[in-house]
Amino acid sequence: MRRFMRPSILVGIVLLLGGAVFIGGKYLFKPNQDSTYSLIIPNFSALAAQGQTSFNANCAQCHGLNATGSDSGPPLVHDIYNPGHHGDASFYRAANVGSPQHHWSFGDMPPQPQVNDDDIAAIVRFIRELQVANGILYRKHQM
Repeated sequence: MRRFMRPSILVGIVLLLGGAVFIGGKYLFKPNQDSTYSLIIPNFSALAAQGQTSFNANCAQCHGLNATGSDSGPPLVHDIYNPGHHGDASFYRAANVGSPQHHWSFGDMPPQPQVNDDDIAAIVRFIRELQVANGILYRKHQM
């Protein structure tokens, strides 16, 4: 006669494994979209091309090349940063005064005093053109 595990033990094992996958996934699956995501790079306007240069010099270390994220910062080519949720002013604020951690678990973003408002305008244009090329459009934010 075969003996089977009691249902309560089996349920406990399933919950334990499910929790491990959930918690592990938070740390194993990074927001950068390197090998599984095919980013479309558009022909940038002159301002966005200037923004790409400024972004690479000031932002890519944390936010990744082409704003796809890294181990140090979130991707900006992500729907959470669509203009209806994070308007252009949020990028100015983040660069000028920093940003508290809120959507991701990377910690607070410090201010970037080396980046002036003209640089930020170009960086925002670069990010927005990347977003549009990749289907990230304005969606009104709803709480």
